Amino acid sequence: MKGKTIHEINLGDKAYFQKTITETDVYMYAGITGDLNPAHINEEYAKDTMFKGRIAHGMLTAGLVSAVLGMKLPGPGTIYLKQDLKFTAPVRIGDTIKAEVEVSEMIIEKNRIKLRTTCTNQNGDVVLDGEALVMPPK
Repeated sequence: MKGKTIHEINLGDKAYFQKTITETDVYMYAGITGDLNPAHINEEYAKDTMFKGRIAHGMLTAGLVSAVLGMKLPGPGTIYLKQDLKFTAPVRIGDTIKAEVEVSEMIIEKNRIKLRTTCTNQNGDVVLDGEALVMPPK
């Protein structure tokens, strides 16, 4: 498997990955990372927070962006160099999240690509917004 080289990519190219976030996803992420924040894993605690229930880890959502970059655009062999992101709304268990990337700038002489990164839920609400810098495979 090999992703697209910089010469196979154009400004405005887009790709996405979509996934429904499950309770298992949240617990596995908590276990892998050690982030056992009760806002994610304890409903009794979380129901008294501003979110009125458990929410998924923000970085779990951000990981869906990584899936797009590493598997679709540019794809396998891509090196993820930088990510700026803003979490704009909570992701709840059962939400279907669409992570989308769009090529916004190409720095051909350095083999770098900047991409707008956005995650939306099933209602079209933006839950994550940002920009990534990657090095596509040669």
